[in-house]
Amino acid sequence: MAVHARSAKSSRPAEPLPLPHGCSSQKVRRLSRRISQHFDHIVAGAGLKTTQYSLLTNVVQLGPIRPGELARAMDLDASTLTRNLQPLVAAGWVVVGPGEDERSRTVGATASGRRKHAQAQRTWKQAQLAFNDRLGPDVVARLHAVVEECMALLDGSSDRAPR
Repeated sequence: MAVHARSAKSSRPAEPLPLPHGCSSQKVRRLSRRISQHFDHIVAGAGLKTTQYSLLTNVVQLGPIRPGELARAMDLDASTLTRNLQPLVAAGWVVVGPGEDERSRTVGATASGRRKHAQAQRTWKQAQLAFNDRLGPDVVARLHAVVEECMALLDGSSDRAPR
């Protein structure tokens, strides 16, 4: 069933919104890859991939933090987090150390990692400004709003049965 949008100028329905066609997952992944390519191209100037910059940013802002908490904060599973931490640990930007007891660990940024983050933050800002220029600030603001709305609607969706 098509949903009708109401015009602000009249009470009669506007044209029906078109029904979505194609695979939403495929379309979102394609857009995500394209955006990542844009950011990766520019952030590479700091010697990081966008995914590494994101992880380093979270470690700097939230750390020291337990790996499970970091994974939840970033919407990652534990194995993905472990795999993504490895290059940052190898570079000396992040350290995984003992936690509150023998079974727990913490993840934190080293002084070198904080310096790398500051450098990468400048290139990320360049990438974001170029992205805003390319799409236009109105489109970027709408994109952010749609992403936030979708995230809120999908929150906890993996616990629900399909309708």
